[in-house]
Amino acid sequence: MAPHSLPPPSKKRKTHREDYGSKIKQLEDELIAAVGKNLSLNPLADLLALAYDVEDPHDTSKAIYALYRVFVVIISDNKLGLGGDEAAKVVKAWIWERLQSYVDFLGSLLQDDEKFLRTSALQIMFSLLKYLSTSYTKSSHPTKPQPQFHASHFRKIVSYLLLCPNSKRKSSSPKPDGGMIDSDVLNLFYDTWFSVHDDIRWFFLRDSATLLSGQTADAHPNVPINLLSILERLSTFPTEQSELNAWWVVELGTKPPKPKVSKKGSNNADMSSDDEETAKTGDEEENDDWRKFFEDDPVTEDGKKGPGQRLHKMTIHQSLHSLSSHRAVFTRAWLTLLPRLAVPGNIEKNKALATRALNLMHRGVMPHLTRPILVMDWIGACVDIGGSVGLLALNALFVLIKEYNLDYPSFYTRLYAFLDRDVLHLKHRSRFFRLTELFLSSTHLPATLLASFVKKLSRLSLTAPPAAIVMVIPFTYNILKKHPALMVMIHRADVDDSNDPFLSEETNPLQTNALDSSIWELMSHSSHYHAPVSTMCKIFSEAFTKPGYSMEDFLDHTYNTLFETEINRKIKREPALALEPSLKVFAAAEESSGEDLITGSAERDFVNELWVF
Repeated sequence: MAPHSLPPPSKKRKTHREDYGSKIKQLEDELIAAVGKNLSLNPLADLLALAYDVEDPHDTSKAIYALYRVFVVIISDNKLGLGGDEAAKVVKAWIWERLQSYVDFLGSLLQDDEKFLRTSALQIMFSLLKYLSTSYTKSSHPTKPQPQFHASHFRKIVSYLLLCPNSKRKSSSPKPDGGMIDSDVLNLFYDTWFSVHDDIRWFFLRDSATLLSGQTADAHPNVPINLLSILERLSTFPTEQSELNAWWVVELGTKPPKPKVSKKGSNNADMSSDDEETAKTGDEEENDDWRKFFEDDPVTEDGKKGPGQRLHKMTIHQSLHSLSSHRAVFTRAWLTLLPRLAVPGNIEKNKALATRALNLMHRGVMPHLTRPILVMDWIGACVDIGGSVGLLALNALFVLIKEYNLDYPSFYTRLYAFLDRDVLHLKHRSRFFRLTELFLSSTHLPATLLASFVKKLSRLSLTAPPAAIVMVIPFTYNILKKHPALMVMIHRADVDDSNDPFLSEETNPLQTNALDSSIWELMSHSSHYHAPVSTMCKIFSEAFTKPGYSMEDFLDHTYNTLFETEINRKIKREPALALEPSLKVFAAAEESSGEDLITGSAERDFVNELWVF
């Protein structure tokens, strides 16, 4: 008897979706009609419960978009605006609770299994932000509306992006890397809002720093990583006042009133009552006195120093149109983030995070800080880590010294400490030579200091692989050519390993006696087994008339590249053979007399004997 066949599951699911779809459409129509006729909005709770209960992601999509259209109608009807009588406030509080529940559900969908739900949820939340801000703007003043930004709603968006709660949809499973921002959400947020709109960027930088300050590493260890993933992409930070011209909330694009400066040159600007309301309305929370820390002098409207308004005296609207204010929130965000990039008990992860931050520190962070010197302590701590992290930190430290007048006398002592027995064996040695060449490029450095670097590298080359030696030789040649005072280290032939005055264990490069020594270690490589090394050593025996070497031609050498160079080399002359040409390796062995076998005078073909099976 043939088994009974079950109905196709796809047909059952299709019917299930159609039932939910019609119910969602019915509730949506009822709510929109109720808003227009000012009737009860109780079906809003039913529609919200339905969005939680459905399991199919397509039904969830229908439900969240239906709720979005209903809330847009409610917001546009000014049912969530500012002001109103007691009855309106009661209704507003009930609707607001439903809206918060809906937004919480959308925020959880940012970690959902389905990509279209993740992106749709983010788009809906930002669209609601625009409608809520416009509603607050229209109801802020009866005759003269003031531009508003719905800060409380945006703070929830920031918390969902950084805290990454698990999806509340029934059929969605928690992600194994819970707490990490999804790549699709990150790309959408950055490309659509963060890198484009000045108001979104300003509020995100401000609110993310506040959120990060209130979180503990144990409860939410991935918040600093998520924030770093967003900030490290930022390449559109404004550098001129005229670049502040893109606004997600259109009303904020209007030009704010000019700050009034007293005749006595006081920095306290007069603020009208309307401006005070602008600064405090929209659920503005904390006192912005932290902005006092991120400015040196008062700023004018175009961001230049001089008589003008202090940042902490500005309204929100004025801050959004001030380049100095954007730099202040940018500085606060980074200064809050950097000390929290250390993950307890995970050294390798700490190094990886520090490397990500240091890679963009000199070109993407420090130029936009109000005072770049503020990151000096964190960079100095990274130098102590050593390795590739320490090298990158030294680069950032060098930028602070060169471009921002940082006084750091022990810089070259810290750099000299990197010259240990491992530096020429590690994979980041090419980066070390690139940075060291930059650090030692100044012609004002003392010869004693440079001699220590040359001598220490010369000593380390004795145990270095050939790929590292071919970096040391041109590096030394360039320094000697740029600093003729070091030429005595070549001509001092009476110094060798038996009477070398160089103090290899000395940590201070100014006290190593390297200038009284010689580079006999490099000269010993003239008999190196690797032909390119021995050939390059000859440049120290010739007149220094050649131009300096381009280090980029030598920094990428490894054992693999050296081997490929040798096997691909064209042989111009056949090498001499060590064996007699008439010797036949596989020829049959001649019988030898017993006496020859005893004395060993007969030649035996051992290869041919082993070849016989």
